Amino acid sequence: MNLSSPQLEIQACYDQRTNYDNNLTVRRALRLVELAPRLQPGQRMLDLATGTAIIAIAVSPQVGDEGDVIGVDFSAVMLDQARRKIANAGLNNIQLIEADVETIDFPENHFDGIFCSSAIVLFQDILALLTKGYHWLKPDGFIAFSAYAETSHFTPLIAKVCANNGILLPNLHEPVGSAEKCYHQLQQAGFAQIEIKTEQFGRFLSLDEAKQFWKGTWLHPTGHPLSELTAEQTENLTAEFQRQIETLATADGVWLDITMFLAIAHK
Repeated sequence: MNLSSPQLEIQACYDQRTNYDNNLTVRRALRLVELAPRLQPGQRMLDLATGTAIIAIAVSPQVGDEGDVIGVDFSAVMLDQARRKIANAGLNNIQLIEADVETIDFPENHFDGIFCSSAIVLFQDILALLTKGYHWLKPDGFIAFSAYAETSHFTPLIAKVCANNGILLPNLHEPVGSAEKCYHQLQQAGFAQIEIKTEQFGRFLSLDEAKQFWKGTWLHPTGHPLSELTAEQTENLTAEFQRQIETLATADGVWLDITMFLAIAHK
């Protein structure tokens, strides 16, 4: 794989996540499967940025031994976790491919469905990927992806802290950070019968949890200025973030918004 510097940073981030599966990562992925069209035995599914194969494992029994599931990811650590889970589940119809989702290619009219849980914002050219996905799908095949709102995960607060220090931080979630933007991207790629559901996965954090939520790091598929900061500058940003978080504390804790858009569309 010939990955760009931002992609290598994203890859390294996920390679460090040796305990990836948790309540949120599992719940958001399975919700996407629930909302997708009913799968049938013999169908062929593609899971983009499969990670630990949460979706691939969930849809595997639905397509059965006559069908197959392909999961693609560029994190070897994620895929190692996926392989262990697949072996433990005794599933034989899942193929995992270590590759860059944006450069891999498949035949036209090849898949009945494509999934991508919460990772679409990590791709450098979302429209190009959706357009490729459109061609990979069989007639009336579907794509199902999820994306966070621009307001999720304290992103506006983090951007404000950075701006206060003269740093313009790109919002990772901006390209598909609203239902309208998700719809537009799918429409531009050629999809029809587009449905976007908005759901809240947020929760209250304790003040300590909230203060530790952000430690001056960021991900963006085209790069970001935080990767160039000194340790002292990062510490200053983190300290200001924690001060701002304290002002948000209530009797219930600090609300963490995790608004998600779950998009389903057909070829």
